[in-house]
Amino acid sequence: MTRRKAVRALFLLVALGFGVWAVASQWTAVADGFARLSWVELAGSLVAVLGALLSGMLMWRALLTDLGSPLAFTDASKIFFVGQLGKYIPGSVWPMLAQMEMGRDHGIPRPRSAAAFFLTYPIYLGTGLLVAGVTLPVLAGQSVMRYAWLLLLVPVVAAALHPKVVNGVIAFGLRKLRRPPLERPLTRRGVLVACGWALAGWAAYGVHLALVVHGLGADGPSAVILSFGAFALAWCLGFVFVIAPAGAGVREVAMVAALAPVLDRPAAIAAALCSRLIVSVGDLVCAGVAGLASRRVVRTREEPVTRA
Repeated sequence: MTRRKAVRALFLLVALGFGVWAVASQWTAVADGFARLSWVELAGSLVAVLGALLSGMLMWRALLTDLGSPLAFTDASKIFFVGQLGKYIPGSVWPMLAQMEMGRDHGIPRPRSAAAFFLTYPIYLGTGLLVAGVTLPVLAGQSVMRYAWLLLLVPVVAAALHPKVVNGVIAFGLRKLRRPPLERPLTRRGVLVACGWALAGWAAYGVHLALVVHGLGADGPSAVILSFGAFALAWCLGFVFVIAPAGAGVREVAMVAALAPVLDRPAAIAAALCSRLIVSVGDLVCAGVAGLASRRVVRTREEPVTRA
């Protein structure tokens, strides 16, 4: 085994270890909540999370394509989902480093990988705030009033995502790092396609939380709409407070506040904790499936050479 493969294997083992620990460590806290959910609700919620994670991968893939590095679906899935396991390792840089390293195998320059990685966050933030702003103010009212200041970020993020601004910031950063400029700048179409996939992801996450909320006793259109806004608000607040690893704690507080009109506090806390655990399981499932599918594709490509 080469040194490079050994480092990758070590990263995967460490990331999987932290990911499994994240799931196991939450089980006691969510066991009572899960006991109230039917298998249909649990399965449907996990499927919705998988759809949301897939949308996130397609958003990242669209950005890479626009920047000049189109990837096959299987290759993109492996790089994105396996790389994302790095978020469970303490420190915020591991997903980016993993994606940059695996992207090299497919001819993706490191600056381009880094640009696509960093662009996903403001796109998620802008579209997430839009979802929260549309769904929460009327139904959640006073329970989320303390988070109203987040809406001030919407025009800021929208302006920051203009291709001229994005390309200018990337060019400035690369000059400071003494790196060559990107071969292809980001286009307006690339931003819009990425935003479309991000909105699809928020919709899937909303379905995921709505099924959990339904199982915990909240019925009706208000519960469904609030679920969409609650998840988006929780993610955005967790992102803004980057001090908390993966938004831990901060997201749960925001989600409980947003669900207050339809769930009492204990049930809302159970919903938030169950949601976090299901998303963690989804990360592990996506990474596992993408890794296995990628290995099968590699074997298929190598078969003719072996026979020869």
